[in-house]
Amino acid sequence: MILLQPEAFLAALPRERAVAGLDLGTRTIGVAISDRRRRVATPVTVIRRVKFTPDAEALLKLLAEREVGGIVFGLPLNMDGSIGPRVQATQAFARTLEKMTPLPITFWDERLSTVAAERALLEADTSRKRRAQVIDQVAAGYILQGALDRLARLEAPDER
Repeated sequence: MILLQPEAFLAALPRERAVAGLDLGTRTIGVAISDRRRRVATPVTVIRRVKFTPDAEALLKLLAEREVGGIVFGLPLNMDGSIGPRVQATQAFARTLEKMTPLPITFWDERLSTVAAERALLEADTSRKRRAQVIDQVAAGYILQGALDRLARLEAPDER
């Protein structure tokens, strides 16, 4: 089920289950997975895209192995917040995936996540070849960490 509000997504998540963050590209899917307490996002892997069905099967197999309880797709909005072809492709992938899994699905604004991931890899003095191999999973980590931080604020609102 696709849930657009973070509060609804949080309510649908099973307790003590990890969440996956996805950076969906045309050639790859970057995957990051949280810890069971949903505090820290860890870049895990990159799935090379072929066609929807094998892509989805590989993704769902990985999520089952890692006991993931929900999925956060990075939503590649344009810098002005408008929707472009990449957003439409991401939403279409999520709608089709929704038919294959009972896991709750949501979206997270991913603007500048790849830029932040690239900057972090450059600061870590990662070689160009290695950056190309891991950039998508690191970007997925940034996407997921943003969503996890928001979910944590919902679970423990400021006491004023």
